[in-house]
Amino acid sequence: MRRNIFPFILSSISILLLFTACFRTNSSSTMSHMPSVDPVFNLNTVEDLYQFLTYNEQSYPLISAHRGGPSEGFPENAIATFAEVANKMPAIIECDISMTKDSILVLMHDETLDRTSTGKGKLSRKTYAELQEFYLKDIHGEITEYKIPTLEEALTWGVGRVIYTLDVKKSVPYQKVIDLIRKTKSEANSIIITYSANQAEVVNRLAPDIMISATIKKADDLTRLSELGIPDTRLIAFVGTTEPDTAVYSLLRQHGIKSILGTIGNLDRSAQKAGYQLYADFIVRGADVLSTDRPYEAWKALDFYIKKRNLNSPFIK
Repeated sequence: MRRNIFPFILSSISILLLFTACFRTNSSSTMSHMPSVDPVFNLNTVEDLYQFLTYNEQSYPLISAHRGGPSEGFPENAIATFAEVANKMPAIIECDISMTKDSILVLMHDETLDRTSTGKGKLSRKTYAELQEFYLKDIHGEITEYKIPTLEEALTWGVGRVIYTLDVKKSVPYQKVIDLIRKTKSEANSIIITYSANQAEVVNRLAPDIMISATIKKADDLTRLSELGIPDTRLIAFVGTTEPDTAVYSLLRQHGIKSILGTIGNLDRSAQKAGYQLYADFIVRGADVLSTDRPYEAWKALDFYIKKRNLNSPFIK
């Protein structure tokens, strides 16, 4: 008598599809590397972000973790690294946006994959699927379990947990970044970095509600931004990697604009030699945010500074 093998075939196919689906899901950075962090910020609307980043005498100083704050076992531009920082402090996360061959926005600083991952060659010549074959390396060049995340994954994870400053690489259209900010409803925790007044004008024209980090090292820089129609309320000022003249800080404060001092490089090295307390001195002298490669050391100083002055913010849990 002939046996009906159709149910057996159907069952086998179902098992195979289930296994394949599980394999694909488990290999995805979305499922494997979305670490849990309790909400840190009470930023529910973009208006909340404007208010939080408007200077006042009781302003709450912040750390900006350069490239996300990589450390031993935690690569740059990785969501797990952002979580490690966010579990220790309310943080701004500076991260870098590049684009794959198939136009997927991912987090990667270099044009090539070699330094920070197990991949080789230019990122722009790889599809996103190809990138998922590689693993990220930590600050010592050790291979980790983490893969290259998409910007969409990072933005989705970051809501309520971090504030992002998004460094958009030259090959990436601002509109694609803005579209993902809209899609993930991340307007209240996203700032787009620009390097010239013209770039800032483009971003402001495309998305008048989104905050911009603009380079302001002298009074003329602020005047130029104003002439291009960019409101003070949409700006946070990057004042450079050396401390500016105190007049620059005074001018920015008169306009309610907070400042980011880049301690990456010489100022971080100075603090390493002189002691982490130097980071508090940068705040005392006028900086509001410290963009650093040493977020944990810098936070020690800022945490002491905040507690000593009994500072708080309704926008920080």
